[in-house]
Amino acid sequence: MDINTEEMKDIPEQSQKWPGWTKQLDPVPDHGEETYIGRERLTGKRALITGGDSGIGRAVAIAFAKEGADVAISYLPEEDEDAQETKTHVEKTGRRCVLIPTDQRTEDANIALAEAAVEQLGGVDVLVNNAGFQMAQDSLAKISDEQLRRTFETNVFPIFWLTKALMDELSNGGSVINNTSIQAFQPSETLLDYASTKAAINNITVNLAAELGPLRIRVNAVAPGPIWTPLQPATKPAESMPSFGADTPLGRAGQPVEVAPAFVFLATDDASYVSGTVLGVTGGKPVF
Repeated sequence: MDINTEEMKDIPEQSQKWPGWTKQLDPVPDHGEETYIGRERLTGKRALITGGDSGIGRAVAIAFAKEGADVAISYLPEEDEDAQETKTHVEKTGRRCVLIPTDQRTEDANIALAEAAVEQLGGVDVLVNNAGFQMAQDSLAKISDEQLRRTFETNVFPIFWLTKALMDELSNGGSVINNTSIQAFQPSETLLDYASTKAAINNITVNLAAELGPLRIRVNAVAPGPIWTPLQPATKPAESMPSFGADTPLGRAGQPVEVAPAFVFLATDDASYVSGTVLGVTGGKPVF
């Protein structure tokens, strides 16, 4: 991939209102629209990607499509503009992109999401649990009950609900890929609740791999490090953006397209004996 990494060392101060929008990011992130090269590794597969409107979710949707998969993406209704852009990029590859706006904070919503994806794609072979919420706070006292509930109801609960709703569909060769984080291993003090959910996702991944293995469902996770997405300026102080990613051994933030290949690998038949693992894409930070 011929991607621009140097601009990730020179991110200016900026902020956005939550949940953030791709077009307002400076620099504009690379999701693989032009740089990702597919090799037909997912031909014939059908994937549901939560939080697929922007950031890592968009990069995964584009990469999966370029590898030959049809995709369905879920996202919050207020993120429709970004979702429509993701659909445009997916359809440029010749693959289908089904849009399913969903707030995943209830079990009923996840059951409906699963049913819609199966109906509109004709089935689901790969589930990517990517949707996430974070909001930085500089003290425990500032984490409201509303924020705490939203963080867990977005990051953790839907993995249980959506995976359970799709168990039968995924049996006999399906793959579940959860998006965890370097925060599970090196938690930031300002992301206390968010980091806690990512540690929980690691444990969920291992336990689901053990339970669902006999059904021939593989369950893995990807742990990104600092990746340049709308989530960053929408949830952290503007003055922290220039140093975003500078503390990694590679000295920079990552592009969303740099994370997507990890999801692709775990979704392919090349990973047929890989389950219960966490694959780090962290710029050099350890995930063990």
